[in-house]
This record gives sequence, C-alpha cells and structure tokens, in this order.
Amino acid sequence: MNNYNADRIRNIAFLGHNGSGKTTLTESMLMTANVIKRCGRVEEKNTISDYDKEEKTREVSIYTSLIPIEWKEHKYNILDTPGYFDFIGEVHSALRVSKGAVIVVDASSGIEVGVEKAWKLTRKRNIPTILYINKMDKENINYAKLINELREKFGKAIIPFHIPIGKEGDFKGFVNIVDMKARIYDGEKCNDADIWSEKEVKMGNYREILVESVAESDDELLEKYFEGEEFTEEEIHTALRKGVIKGKLIPVLCGSANLNVGTETLLDMMWDYLPSPKDLEKPHGIDPKTEDKIERNIENTDPFSAVVFKTISDPYIGRISLFQVRSGVIKKEDEIYNPNTEEMEKIGKLFVLRGKEQIEINELQAGDIGAVSKLSNTHTGDTLCDVNNPIKYRSIPFPKPTLFMAGKPITKNDEEKIGPALQKLLDADKTFTVTRSNETNELIIGGQGNTQLDVIKNKLKDVFGVNIELSDPKVAYRETIKGNSTVQGKHKKQSGGAGQYGDVIIKFESTENEFEFNEEIFGGSVPRQYIPAVEKGLKESISKGVLAGYPVVNLKATLLDGSYHPVDSSEMAFKIAASLAFKKGLKEAKPVLLEPIMKVETTIPNEYMGDIMGDMNKRRGRILGMEPQEDGTQLVIAEVPQSEMFKYTIDLKSMTQARGSFIMEFARYEEVPADLSEKIVSEAMNE
Repeated sequence: MNNYNADRIRNIAFLGHNGSGKTTLTESMLMTANVIKRCGRVEEKNTISDYDKEEKTREVSIYTSLIPIEWKEHKYNILDTPGYFDFIGEVHSALRVSKGAVIVVDASSGIEVGVEKAWKLTRKRNIPTILYINKMDKENINYAKLINELREKFGKAIIPFHIPIGKEGDFKGFVNIVDMKARIYDGEKCNDADIWSEKEVKMGNYREILVESVAESDDELLEKYFEGEEFTEEEIHTALRKGVIKGKLIPVLCGSANLNVGTETLLDMMWDYLPSPKDLEKPHGIDPKTEDKIERNIENTDPFSAVVFKTISDPYIGRISLFQVRSGVIKKEDEIYNPNTEEMEKIGKLFVLRGKEQIEINELQAGDIGAVSKLSNTHTGDTLCDVNNPIKYRSIPFPKPTLFMAGKPITKNDEEKIGPALQKLLDADKTFTVTRSNETNELIIGGQGNTQLDVIKNKLKDVFGVNIELSDPKVAYRETIKGNSTVQGKHKKQSGGAGQYGDVIIKFESTENEFEFNEEIFGGSVPRQYIPAVEKGLKESISKGVLAGYPVVNLKATLLDGSYHPVDSSEMAFKIAASLAFKKGLKEAKPVLLEPIMKVETTIPNEYMGDIMGDMNKRRGRILGMEPQEDGTQLVIAEVPQSEMFKYTIDLKSMTQARGSFIMEFARYEEVPADLSEKIVSEAMNE
C-alpha cells in the first residue's frame, strides 16, 4: 500500500442503525475499488469487516473494523462501526479519529433510532456528514416522504443531492442534481447519461432547495442569486464543500449496496465533500510536564505524535494498537514515548489493517491510520509521541456501564485463569468494568447491555478457555435497630485448668454515625485494660447482623457495667461477652433491614414520559423532579432501590426503542418494607 500525505487522506466513520447495510456498503466499495472480486455477505459470514467469531455467529458487527481503500490516487480509511447499541464504545473510538462521517439509512425502515443517535454524535462533535440512503431496491420505498421526514427531524441543513431513477427491482441509478446529470449503473460500472424523462424522475423542488442553500453559504453568491444569475458548476461545488465542512449542509445520496448501485458516486463524493485531516482545526494537547496547551500541525515535518483509539487482543499475536498519526512520520524500529504511562515503546512491525488482514508498511505519515503490535505499556486513549517533543492529547470519553452482573467461575481452573483473561478483554474494550465487591465478595462485571456481557462471556470461553456463569448480583443490604435495649452478656467457662470469665452490661441504641462506642464504667466493675477488648468484640460483631447476617450500621453501644474475675478474666473473655451482648441486644432493639437507594437520572423523549413514570412506580421509585432539556428531551430524576434496577437498562431500551439513557449513583440506605424484608431474611437464612 502506498504512502499518502494528509491532504490525500479521508478518515471516515460509517454510522447507522443495526442492519442498515454499513458492512455491505463497505464490501461494495472494496469491490468497486478492485480490492476484492466478489462482495462478501453478512449472512454468508464472509465479509472483510465482520471477521470475529462472535460477529459471524450473531451476523452483526460488534467491533469497529478499519478498511483502507485506495481510490483515484487518494486513500480512504473507512471505520465500519457497529450499529448495535451495546457496542457504542466502538463508535466513540472511531469518531475520535474520524474527520468525516457517512450515516447509512435503510430506505425501507426510515429514520431508526441508530440514525438519530448517529446524528446526535456527529452534531455534538461537529463532524462533516453525508447521509446515504441505502437499499433503494427494496419494496414500498417513498423517497420524497423520507426526504421530508429527514428535513423535519434534522432541519433544513438536509439537502438531497440525488433523485432516484426506477423503483424496487428496477432501481438503476439517480439524477445528480448538483451537476444535473443522470448516473445509470449496469451492475458493474456507472454510466453518465444526459437525458432522462419526467416519467422516470420527478424533480420536484430539490434543485431549488440546493441552489438556495448554495446562495445562503456566501454573500457574493446570495447577491448573484437575487439578481437571477445562474451559478457555475464550480461555484456550486465550492460552496457546497464549504457548507458541508462547516456542518451547515448535509448532502443526501441514495443507492443500493447490494446491487452496487451508487457506490462509485459515494466514493467520489466522499472525496469531493468530506474533509482531509488538514481541513479542520489543528490537533491540540498539553505539555505532560507543565500542562501548558500546545498544538501540532498535521505535517510530516512536525514532531511525531499519535492517538491510540483502539486495542485488539489477539490470542496469538498479542495486543494490537490502532492509532492515528497526528503529526510527523512514524517508521518501523522507531522508539517513541508514551506520556500517559511515562514509558518508552519500541515499534516493531508497522502495518495497516484491512479487517483482520495485516498489510506491512515501512512508515506512516501525518493524518493516516495504522497499527502496531506488542506495545506493552500502551492502552486505548493513550498518546504516543517524540520523547524530545512530548505532547498529551485528551483521552476518549467512553460511556459508563449501566448493566451489572455477577460472574462466577465454574471450576477451580476457571477461577485461576479468569483474572488475566478479563484484563486482556479490558485492554480491548473500555466500556465494561470488572470489580470485586467487598460486601458480597462477588466478581461484578458491568457493561452497556446483556448482549455485550454475553459476548464477554463467550469470549472468555472461546478465546481463553474460561467458563463463567452470569447472574444478578447480590444486594449489599445493611441492618440497624429502631429501638433501644440494655442487655447483659456473660461468658463463663470452667472445665479444668484456667477458666474464662467476662461480664458486660451494654446499652444499644441508634445513631447517625456508622458505629459509636462509649463507656460509663464506675468503680472499676470492668477493669480499664478490658474495655478495648469489649469495643473490639463489638466491632467484629457488627460485620454480621442478627436478621440475615448483613453488616450493622448506625449503632451506638455504651458499656454501662459488668464484672470480672481476678484470675479467669481476659481480653478474649470480654470480647466473647461483648459479642453475646450484641446478639441479644440487637434482637431486643427492633432490628430492621436497610437497602441501598440509588439516584437515577433518565433522559427520554417526551412521548415516553408516561411509560417511564409508571415504570418507576412499579420499581418502588420516587420521582424527585423533571427537567426539560435543550434538545427537546426530558430528564427524569428519581430515587429507586438498587434491587429494582438490575435490569433497568434492558427495560428502558424496550420502553423507549433504545432512545432513552440513564446514569445512576448511590444515594443512601433506607428501611426495607416489612413484607419484602421477611422474604429477604428468609432467602438469606436458606442460603
């Protein structure tokens, strides 16, 4: 593969709803560019992008694939992203290095949730975008209606560049209203045609919409428009490109990846309208030592710097780091610096990936995307740079997990291997977490949804030979008391030899602090040297309450009185006496069970408000407030018991067609209702 300067490179993310045809479109592009002779098909499990076993099994993209394509003496780095929402982290990684995006829309399904989410992500990042309406050969396609819906949903920036020619199985091309020419596809190549009939094509007011948009992009053109003068083709192209790069115009193209209709035009238009790495702002970072802001030029003559946007854990090769060169040139055998870990790394084999294929190269220039293997101290989001000219770029903001499950190794061998295996998966995917609960001693795996966690489970088994069971985590309940009690704890044992004697009278009551211990001993009924033993015995006891064995909180214990034996008393005897008093005293002080309450902030479109409110009530939640958001959505703030929230991310996707999202954090503990408390205690006693 040839080397390319930044101005001849386009780094483009393919986004869209699951099943819209992103991977098929990538295959069509590869065939059009003569990289492959025949398009692979997702259902035949032979595409370049979806090469992972899980992707083939599920027939969906799970990981972002890098697909470099050389086309007419320039280079596209296509980042084919998953449309399934559990793998949104892959989209965030791709957008970190993409300067352009193509949102693929299924013409037969219209504006799906994945299209909406892709739109929001590109608008938030100001990424120049093309909308590509795919599957125009399907039945019952109403192109005009879809264009109107896109303009109503996303605004007047949506500008159709194409008008389809033919319908369903007879779809054969389109009129490009930019240059007013027809493009007819014969299945192998595109043929220009100057003549078409109104019977085949209804122009409507699309040309007028485009010309108005061109006029509004430039004061001189606007004046020319009002004077009734025609724009030249060059003026139209120049104005449209400026508008697209500024995000003021979103071209809409159409085609069929399955029929290879429109692919060649899309390849050309991505070059014409989407920016090179040099067309947007310069890369900004900080000096890792002083934290002063610095910038780089996307030029080969600048010091080397790069961002690692993705890590692949290959069981045979090891760790593969994908990166984009922000400045300078990198060559194999170079030594580079990682300011995140403050470690030097040696570049061995340098290559570009096309799916799983590794294409070796000698160097990679500014703006381009490549890969290197076996960087031992480099992770996703890290910066690589020249040690003498250090810079650190911002990391990638990944979404936090919303679904948590307990992972239990099945055998002793699985238990020994699970730690290193999970660490390798964590290197490759920053959207899931692994923690060990101090409360329940469970291994808690958090992710974006049940599909992602199921993929992790299968990866552990297929790649690392580790079998686990996934289940709902145990709730970290607490116990406390609502009343007061004063009890005696007496430990007396004589069975030959030295005896044991400890006697205490302790008052138990509630407090706002987690645990308090006081003593009000008069006259030396309990010698001073044994009082710390009493406190220690109580502290050890609060780890296991009297109802269901959960830790006890908000407990105040006051040592009032007791007695001792001059020979048989000891610290151990008084510890045991204190624990006896604890068990007896808590039973008499109205013990209750407490549950963790979570603060939940759910963002939803307004039309789902009723469903969300009703669902929160079913979960024993309390609505604290609602706040309208700038984008028209609603933020619902509530407090809900943690035990009711384990499957919320799954249910929320179902209720809102995946349009809703939420964040959650611990708020406090509250008393469990009596009927539920009895059930929880009964289950705990039977374990």
